Amino acid sequence: MPTPVKFYYDLLSQHSRALYMFFEATKIPYEPIPVSTQQKEYEGKQVKSEYKEYVNRFQQVPMINDAGFKLSEGVTILKYLAREKLVPEHWYPRDSKLRARIDEFLEWQNNNSHTLFNKFVQEKFENSTKIHQNAENDLKLKEYKKLVENTLDVLENEWMQLSKDEEKAHKFMIGDKITIADILTACEVEQPKLVGVDPLDGRPKLTHWLEQVKSTMRPYYDEAHHDFYKITEQASAKN
Repeated sequence: MPTPVKFYYDLLSQHSRALYMFFEATKIPYEPIPVSTQQKEYEGKQVKSEYKEYVNRFQQVPMINDAGFKLSEGVTILKYLAREKLVPEHWYPRDSKLRARIDEFLEWQNNNSHTLFNKFVQEKFENSTKIHQNAENDLKLKEYKKLVENTLDVLENEWMQLSKDEEKAHKFMIGDKITIADILTACEVEQPKLVGVDPLDGRPKLTHWLEQVKSTMRPYYDEAHHDFYKITEQASAKN
């Protein structure tokens, strides 16, 4: 029996949710180790000391330990697991052109939606805890929200139309089979819901694609987003 991969995660992290679904769907043996990044705790200890020293020098999730090989950064972990473990090829195809398409999108996502959505959520949370609101903070949040909406529009109008180049309708982003790009993007698209922003409003292609991903990944999609949706419901009620 292979040694289970130790998987450190917090399901409020979009990359953690994507990896949880990947582990479950591919049946890679793994040991789940939840880390509360909000409470800065790992196995009841302070993240800043124990977690940094023994697990991840950057104090971040997700993180894996594969028989002594430690690796961080969600996209890198997914690519590593897809290459090194016995998983169906469709997740990260060996075909160089298909793999290049996935890598192309993931580069764009990391430089655009991933950084922006995280920053927007962080700013929104921090602003909500301030006793005194001011016009400068409100303007900053409006600017962030506009950037988030614009990025979602790019997903809707550009990336969801990759099939035009291939002269056929694709079920998923890169073809008719789900890839790591789909599960990463699905979790990314959900993230603005944490602050009451509906990412699917007025975006029918994005909505249809996300339903395809959810349907394919159930029950793991629902499990990964169970606690996340509780928080998003509260955020939606406040807006």
